[in-house]
Amino acid sequence: MSSIKIVVHSGKGTKLEYTFKSDVLFKMMFVKYPHLLKRMVANLINIPIESITKFEISNSEIPPEEIGKKFCRLDITMIVDDKRVNLEIQVQDEGNYPERVLYHFSRMYSSALPAGNDYSLLPRVVIISIIDFVLFDSKEVHSEFQVLEVTRHTSLTDKCGLHFFELPKMPEVSSIDPNNEKNLWLALFNAETEEELAVLSKTGGAVMGEAIEAYRGVTATEEFRNLEWMREKTRRDEAQALGNARRQRDEHWQGVVAEKDAVIHERNAVIYEKDSENAVLRAQLEELRRQIDSN
Repeated sequence: MSSIKIVVHSGKGTKLEYTFKSDVLFKMMFVKYPHLLKRMVANLINIPIESITKFEISNSEIPPEEIGKKFCRLDITMIVDDKRVNLEIQVQDEGNYPERVLYHFSRMYSSALPAGNDYSLLPRVVIISIIDFVLFDSKEVHSEFQVLEVTRHTSLTDKCGLHFFELPKMPEVSSIDPNNEKNLWLALFNAETEEELAVLSKTGGAVMGEAIEAYRGVTATEEFRNLEWMREKTRRDEAQALGNARRQRDEHWQGVVAEKDAVIHERNAVIYEKDSENAVLRAQLEELRRQIDSN
């Protein structure tokens, strides 16, 4: 297995009250500032921003009642020219992320074709996942998946694009090339301290400066703070629900194992009893043989 370098934040500096990994923050901010979202998406999927003629956010609403639902996930779905693009942030590794991304892709892909239309009219669907855990055994921050033939690597179709950006593999902010806008955006999501934001603001030019100002404006609003409080409460409830489910599962299987152990113990006791009876019978038979031989 290859060695993967993981950057661990030293913890030095003024810790941000809210980071860009907050799905409430990222959705509120980019819905309010769609031109920043457009620029970031163009960089993440490697298309010239000048080539984008149509850009729409399909799910701009953030209903408070949705925030309070257990296991609700906030994402941004867009129409980018003739493509359907979905952007999501995932902080916790729940062990099934590739399968969930593929399922999400399949739902977006299948729902994009109006009834009666030809399959050739299905749009390209792109899923962008910014994740705060290591998913692949490689050093690259960015991994892109398509549908390819396994030997020749020829493409079956260009309708599928799955992009994963692993934040723990990002270099320190101070070492990022100021001309690499993709990495600047990812560093923004990875920032944990005010000092890191200051470096990005200084080296990232006008775009990073505007993004950081947008961040400060959104996080200062009462609406965001209320939604973030509700979101955090929901996360705690989710963690408790998952913990209870695991505990009940463990207790269930402990009970099953204990029941099986009891059955095995009972059977062993019966076998031991039969063995004892057989031993007595064998002794009696041996004694009878000796008496016969003596006569």
